[in-house]
Amino acid sequence: MSADKSSDYDVKVHGVEISPDPVARGQPATFSISASTEKAISGGKLDIDVAYFGWHVHSETHDLCSETSCPGSYSLKMRIMDDNKNQLSCIGFDFSIGLATAPSISEI
Repeated sequence: MSADKSSDYDVKVHGVEISPDPVARGQPATFSISASTEKAISGGKLDIDVAYFGWHVHSETHDLCSETSCPGSYSLKMRIMDDNKNQLSCIGFDFSIGLATAPSISEI
């Protein structure tokens, strides 16, 4: 489920940071994606698809202007679309959810 790396997208993705890495089972995770564009984007949507060993397990769609818990290896594919449904960017990456939960700050 990798994104088309040969395409020349309007939005250029420079990197992905996952925190924590690996993702702790049952705990929130943050995916920080650094990207840039020279095109003015006035609206559109963000599509996110998550797969677990190739099986689709989760999807989300977010408006650009507003804004799983099984351990194992996952892959995520994200597409950015403008108001005319033109694909502005597409990225894909793998991440893992660990078997153990991370300790809370009060446990440290």
